[in-house]
Amino acid sequence: MTSSKITNLIMQGSEGIPLLIMASDQYDTWLAEQPEQVKNWLTNTRFSGQGHSVIPSADGAISQVILVSNDTQSYWLCGELVNQLPAGEYLLQGDKEQLKMAAFSWGLGAYQFDRYKPNNKTYPSLIINDSALVSECHKLVRSVTIVRDLVNTPAADMMPQHLGDTMTALAAEFGAQISQIVGDELLEQNYPTIHMVGRASANQPRLIDLTWGDENAPKVTLVGKGVCFDSGGLDLKPGAGMRLMKKDMGGAAHVIGLAHQIMASNLPIRLRVLVPAVENAVSANAFRPGDVIKTRKGLTVEIDNTDAEGRLVLCDALAEANNDKPELMIDFATLTGAMRIALGTELPGFFSNDDEVAAGITASGLNVQDPVWRMPLHKPYLELTGSDIADIANCGKTPFGGAITAALYLEAFVDSDISWSHFDVMAWNNRKLPGRPVGGEAFGIRAVFDYLQNRYAK
Repeated sequence: MTSSKITNLIMQGSEGIPLLIMASDQYDTWLAEQPEQVKNWLTNTRFSGQGHSVIPSADGAISQVILVSNDTQSYWLCGELVNQLPAGEYLLQGDKEQLKMAAFSWGLGAYQFDRYKPNNKTYPSLIINDSALVSECHKLVRSVTIVRDLVNTPAADMMPQHLGDTMTALAAEFGAQISQIVGDELLEQNYPTIHMVGRASANQPRLIDLTWGDENAPKVTLVGKGVCFDSGGLDLKPGAGMRLMKKDMGGAAHVIGLAHQIMASNLPIRLRVLVPAVENAVSANAFRPGDVIKTRKGLTVEIDNTDAEGRLVLCDALAEANNDKPELMIDFATLTGAMRIALGTELPGFFSNDDEVAAGITASGLNVQDPVWRMPLHKPYLELTGSDIADIANCGKTPFGGAITAALYLEAFVDSDISWSHFDVMAWNNRKLPGRPVGGEAFGIRAVFDYLQNRYAK
């Protein structure tokens, strides 16, 4: 289902089948005040006081729907309800925050990636009598569905050129400027590691560069890892490890979705989005373990493992991002399995060289129920990325602390006077949860947007 179809399920209006959301401890009081017909229906259908009930009128039409929950303040409250109710229009009333949470989960609960397998189900619509709130929810839902759609798309249809097309369309929608440095132009303009990782593919590597907003506004730069498929290179992944590597451009998807939210909300910032987009393929000219590359920043890197390619494409993009001296630099990447071991697949870890920013993003994540967890940039571990023949190696000497050594590698390419945060995300739901089907997922972008909105728009 396209994002436009999903947002059509959240509409402004004042008429519809009443939908009442109540806390579990309110149910008995509410029930005592209902007419006998409603009491009899709930008794005879053995409604337990948890979940939802569709209550008919005397003529058999739906008179109202109730949803009873222990947690009525959950952002995912209606994530299943949208799949359970009959088609129709349901009017929800309540305070603004509860309406926002209900609409958010309603929209995302209806999400299904249907590019190759049509979804002909007719979904119910949620009616809210607040046009500004409906518009806000549309933007939020669309930003997440952009991420999901990009990650879910198979690599054959989501190569570097397709990411370029996606960002070009986004730039056109919001009047942003965009440029792409493609193929051997990367060498000519000194982006050697992006070129090195992507040169073995028939799909030319590129650096996609989008800018938007008032040139005099505070500068915020987003960088997203765009490895459109990761075979592992010559250090080839096993089949099981390669199966989901269409999602290795999840970092790029995250910054594209976040950029949409920023531009759609017209945040007063000067936004720059850098996406190094490559396919890590195997061919006669693939880069090798043991090779040494001189990066854009001038640091030399010894290739310990060609499957640690994400940090290689990111390091040139981060070095370029330094040139504008942004107030904030934030990158997203599906970077390490070590982070998944540390925090699991559903809690994204992030690193930051700025305590105040880290605290703000963490607080925002809790505020919008998009939790993120700060990890330590433990400087002594940088020694583990040492090399006898180059300034740094692209892998640590041990798998222990792998997410930290990867972050420390990236930090080496960020100017010390720039506030930088790095998100290491899964970009994928391994299990179905309310509003979150198995497949591509956005982690941390609502937290970052809330932080940016609090910082710059208030």
